[in-house]
Amino acid sequence: MSTSEVLPQGAGYGVGEYPGIGLFFSAFMVGLTAMQARYTGVSPKDSEEFSSASRSVKPGLIASGIVSAWTWAATLLQSSAIAYRYGIAGPWWYAAGATVQVLLFAQLAAKLKLNAPYAHTWLEIVATRWGTTAHLIFMVFGIATNLIVSSMLVLGGSATVTSLTGMSTIAACFLIPLGVAIYVVVGGMRSTLLCDYTHTTVLFAIILTFVFTVYATSDYIGSISRMHYLLSEVSQISPVVGNAGGSYLTLRSENGLIFGVINLIGNFATVFQDQAYWQRAIASRPSTTVKAYLIGGLAWFAIPFVFSTTLGLAAVAFSAVPAANSSSQDPLSSSFIPLLAPLSQNDISEGLPASLAAATLLGKSGAAALLIVLFLAVTSATSAELIAVSSILTYDVYVRYINPKATEQQILRMSHAGVVIFALVMGIAGVIFYYIGVSMGWLYTFMGVILGSAVCPIALCITWKKASKVGCISGSLIGFSAGIIAWLVTTSTLNQKVINVTTSGGNYEMLAGNLASIGVGAIISTAASLIWPDDYDFALTRAINNRGAAVASRNINDELEEPEYEKTVQDVSVLSVTNEAQIDPELDPVSLNKAFKFAARASIVLTLVLMILIPLPLFFAQTVYSVTGLSVWVIVGIIWAFLSAFTVVIYPLWESRAALLLISRGVIKDIFSPGSGKFVAPSSMRKPGE
Repeated sequence: MSTSEVLPQGAGYGVGEYPGIGLFFSAFMVGLTAMQARYTGVSPKDSEEFSSASRSVKPGLIASGIVSAWTWAATLLQSSAIAYRYGIAGPWWYAAGATVQVLLFAQLAAKLKLNAPYAHTWLEIVATRWGTTAHLIFMVFGIATNLIVSSMLVLGGSATVTSLTGMSTIAACFLIPLGVAIYVVVGGMRSTLLCDYTHTTVLFAIILTFVFTVYATSDYIGSISRMHYLLSEVSQISPVVGNAGGSYLTLRSENGLIFGVINLIGNFATVFQDQAYWQRAIASRPSTTVKAYLIGGLAWFAIPFVFSTTLGLAAVAFSAVPAANSSSQDPLSSSFIPLLAPLSQNDISEGLPASLAAATLLGKSGAAALLIVLFLAVTSATSAELIAVSSILTYDVYVRYINPKATEQQILRMSHAGVVIFALVMGIAGVIFYYIGVSMGWLYTFMGVILGSAVCPIALCITWKKASKVGCISGSLIGFSAGIIAWLVTTSTLNQKVINVTTSGGNYEMLAGNLASIGVGAIISTAASLIWPDDYDFALTRAINNRGAAVASRNINDELEEPEYEKTVQDVSVLSVTNEAQIDPELDPVSLNKAFKFAARASIVLTLVLMILIPLPLFFAQTVYSVTGLSVWVIVGIIWAFLSAFTVVIYPLWESRAALLLISRGVIKDIFSPGSGKFVAPSSMRKPGE
């Protein structure tokens, strides 16, 4: 099978735009938003609800949102490409190297609720603690993170759509964000989370379909033992350089390990600096934030691990399966014609192994399923990026620097405009990278070079009272410079002073840049903070957007100047507002500190297990797995996928059963008595004048 189009060009336009599933999902999410507003009283017309879902989302839906936001085009395409290159080591290093960041982020999420429970963005905390200079510098890092993540989404999605359908790449770059922007503008953060849940549900269904097709029903493979045989044959035809015995069936993969380090560093940047992950922490209930991130991280692991173990390895195996016109059945014969010819490095870098394996496996239905699952992954992550950048443009640019006294309606309009603006920027960035020859794979390994230096300073700002402003700013800037220098010098040294997109994308070149960037940034910011420590109590960050704290502070300052009767009247309102913030049991400092300590213990233990205790002993053992070993590998992955599906598909329904019942009752009332189903808030919940 060639890389020619499997589906008609209209399928590409159908998925991305009218009248395809892009518009269908937009209409579906707009409908859900309308039902939610009518039957539960939750409306995105309030700016707080639009940007943070009123900070009330339960852990199951947040976990589903985390899984969805972290499932990029690269999650499916790049993980399969790594499996195609390095064998079974690829799925592990991709999944583990991108899971630990979400697990460790649980600590930052706990500290966010403790130190800035009412912030809209992580940049608001930086601005409040360190001032305008730091705010602007770290905003550049934050926006750059969103831009790179978005570009990878567009590049990976457009390359696959073009490969499968022949659709114009330029059109794909712009149409991918279009349908997403519609429901994000209408529904805001809660709509995005509901979309995440819907997409995640379908995503798991299609992934499990591919799994059982490859390992149970396919005429080409159909069993784990057959997969083992085919991979062993391919290992003889084209052994993997750096793997034990040249085999695809070993964790002893030198290049796989190098990729794992690059993957680990780069993804720290795209989690810790991406407002999309902070947005979910902000939207979650304080008492369950840590739980949501730990569940979400562990559930997400199954997606790249199982997907790439299935389609990535299937793409390798198909090169040992004879085509219908092959005169020989022996893969080692010179007259053997494979079902899927070996792919070029460019095809691999564009993430095509998964799409070609799906099309080879199931023909047009496989290509269509892959196109749908890619659409779901790309649009879910795109919606997260759109609402994230919209929040930054609204609160960190518009409100902070342009209109500090903006009204509720002005803030909401700016939030809507921010979504549309960044949707256009995503398309333009994708086209630019496409024309200069930068692929999704290159960008994926490069991101840590320019973003890694700010990871440690940002974490210190949120969590450590001793973090030094000058040290953290210096660490970010010097680390950035060190990363670029190390990357370019290594590229020049290893490639006879030839520096271009091709030579700069090697494993060692990217490894040098990633290590220098995150390492120098961390060392300088930490050392400076230990030598010249700050002593910050986070009182100002806790007051961010806390109207109760602000009013109380003003009341104390003006107490001596006010007439007694005015002071008495104001005291009543102040008491009601401040008590709401102070007595809220979910913001109890003792409980939040316990949550942080639990997050620290759990995330560090899980990180050690995933990155050291499991893979490194197997790496040094140099074992080439038998059929039994591969069977354990695949079966554990399938079980993990089912458990993940349960936690992010079934569990959110259970925890939202009361809201679902409320909506169902409202719909039934409207059916039998039109107009009677609309939600009416209890009198105690109504605002004055309602």
